[in-house]
Amino acid sequence: MILTKGGEGVRRESDIRTPQRAAISSAGRAALEERLGHVFARPELLTQALTHSSLANECPHAQEHNERLEFLGDAALELCVSSALFRRFPAAREGELSAMRSRLVSAGSLARLARELGLDKLLMLGRGEEMQGGRCRDSVLSDVFEALLAAVYEDGGFAAALAAVEGLFAPYWPGLDEEPRRPKDYKTRLQEKTLQIFRDRPRYQMKASHGPDHARVFSVALRLPDGREFSGSGTSCKSAEQDAARKALAALREEEPPRCAPRPRGG
Repeated sequence: MILTKGGEGVRRESDIRTPQRAAISSAGRAALEERLGHVFARPELLTQALTHSSLANECPHAQEHNERLEFLGDAALELCVSSALFRRFPAAREGELSAMRSRLVSAGSLARLARELGLDKLLMLGRGEEMQGGRCRDSVLSDVFEALLAAVYEDGGFAAALAAVEGLFAPYWPGLDEEPRRPKDYKTRLQEKTLQIFRDRPRYQMKASHGPDHARVFSVALRLPDGREFSGSGTSCKSAEQDAARKALAALREEEPPRCAPRPRGG
């Protein structure tokens, strides 16, 4: 991937777990810039993009948070994706282009890209938002993705933002036909199962995270409507929740009565 601009490095600070100290490490920044294909000439934009408003609210002297960048990033993302689709599908009608764009820029799609970039590990949150599982929420992650794209746009212009979008969305550019349905994940299957059995949904809560910001491990607790709890771990909140859901689903399956084999037809 080609890097679009040069810039100074950022001094490494100790691992952040308190609102008083907040910075992305040099290793985390380098890995993110490699994925983006853009090296920040103004690294303070990257820091701002990764700073949630909850951290700024808890620390009066903290750096500026990312809400303004989210505003810009929403518009920049729509323009970049629209431009890419317009060029990729010259025969597509306006309605088809709009439908493809809507799927690509949905909160779930952007949250998936944020996790692939490791933004769930790099995002700087206040204590309250951290304890409420903000690092796992699609809405929070989609917002930080938009803020990050705005930071690229402000640092390198439209060409840099468009190049980043082209690269990040490369595996997901759709065709004119609907994509085949993917198998349901463990969380979806577990929710369907608990609604069927208990008429209620499972609850997830992030319990802890540890390790350096570029290799963090998350622990999640899952509580079924009947009170049973299961734990899961993974390199992201999403994968930890999937791990816990997998264990709960296996436990529920063990309780299912065995299916009777069909009776042979007698002669």
